[in-house]
Amino acid sequence: MPMYEYQCRSCDHKFELLVRESTRYECPKCTGRELEKQLSVFAVSAAAGSGMSMTTPPAACGACGDPRGPGSCRN
Repeated sequence: MPMYEYQCRSCDHKFELLVRESTRYECPKCTGRELEKQLSVFAVSAAAGSGMSMTTPPAACGACGDPRGPGSCRN
């Protein structure tokens, strides 16, 4: 069952809707039926404590531990 994002053209309310066969396409705020499907963006997060950080710059050459020596991995 996919989940979609919509915006009501009547009241500008933005909401998510889990679409099933019996789903009524209407705004939960004003019950308007003029809905505009929004472009959905999904997020992926790393587990806490995984050591991954988006702000950490790449390591200096040779810091990756490639057994062939510095510069071998071409990073």
